[in-house]
Amino acid sequence: MSMYQHGVLRQQRVLLGLILVMAAAFVWQMIVEHAGYSPFMCRPAEVTASWRRLTDGGLNSSDIATFGTMLSCAILHADGGHILGNMLFLWLFAALAVELLGSFWMLTIFFFTALTGSLGHTLLNPYDYTPTLGASGAVMGFEGAYLAMAVRWRLPDPHVFPLSRPVPPTNLAIMAVAYFALDWSSVMNHSDSNVAFGAHLGGFMGGLFLTSFIVPKPKMAELR
Repeated sequence: MSMYQHGVLRQQRVLLGLILVMAAAFVWQMIVEHAGYSPFMCRPAEVTASWRRLTDGGLNSSDIATFGTMLSCAILHADGGHILGNMLFLWLFAALAVELLGSFWMLTIFFFTALTGSLGHTLLNPYDYTPTLGASGAVMGFEGAYLAMAVRWRLPDPHVFPLSRPVPPTNLAIMAVAYFALDWSSVMNHSDSNVAFGAHLGGFMGGLFLTSFIVPKPKMAELR
């Protein structure tokens, strides 16, 4: 293994650990089957009911667990294709976040946008009992985060495979906008699909917010 490969593995070890956690969770899902992991999936109607109890002053431990599913659902996946697709795009954009901001901010973006993704899906489907799972909200969160950084600062070309040169930051920002537009169109057209487009939109907006107002300027970036 080359010095460059060692450097990438060392830099991305937290992200690789996060991916391994989700891979291990998927293996656990296969072992325990649906009944075992069902309590960790997010159901918008239950979140809505728990929120109402919170605002009425009647919050209980069950409601806290329900709010927790807004994060835990992001670790779970429906099948092999689901987790492979999400992990591929998580690597593409979260590795960029690590390269620019470090592992702390990468984890912050992941958990914050997983939460805003669940919130977005709940707001669009407040009385739906269909459970949701998957990291796609957080994946879209990283795309939103990268878009905001590309607008605010001049970013260096990425160096992590496969988004190494000659893929310029502008092209990646355009890709993020295109995915957001597709999800927005699906929501507006009431697409008959089992994809949680609201989670994608919520995650994207969460990432856009973080890197627009809270995340510090990357050391490798230049002011516009």
